[in-house]
Amino acid sequence: MREINKRKIGSAYEQKAVEYLKNHGYKIVRQNYFCSYGEIDIIAKKDNIIVFVEVKYRKSSKSGLGESAVNKNKQIHIINSAKNYMAEIYKTDELPCRFDVIAINGNLLHHIENAFDGC
Repeated sequence: MREINKRKIGSAYEQKAVEYLKNHGYKIVRQNYFCSYGEIDIIAKKDNIIVFVEVKYRKSSKSGLGESAVNKNKQIHIINSAKNYMAEIYKTDELPCRFDVIAINGNLLHHIENAFDGC
């Protein structure tokens, strides 16, 4: 039961991130891309750059900031998932891309562009 609630909450905050991105000129290409390496929450495009977005929500700062949850191990999974996506969809991994994090901490949304390297 708890896992269902976590997924519902996660989906609601991912939707907030989608609306934020749309309002800032991003075209949403795909949500919740799954492959053997993991999941990418949002794939968007802006200025001919493919943007892979990880969304993290924290109800309060007691459990740390959302962006701190995107550790090196999580980054590796996201990067490998992105490479898989690019190979699958574009047949290359040589297109301009970047990795962003949208951290929602309570009611505050923080968009970190180029949060980590991988493209």
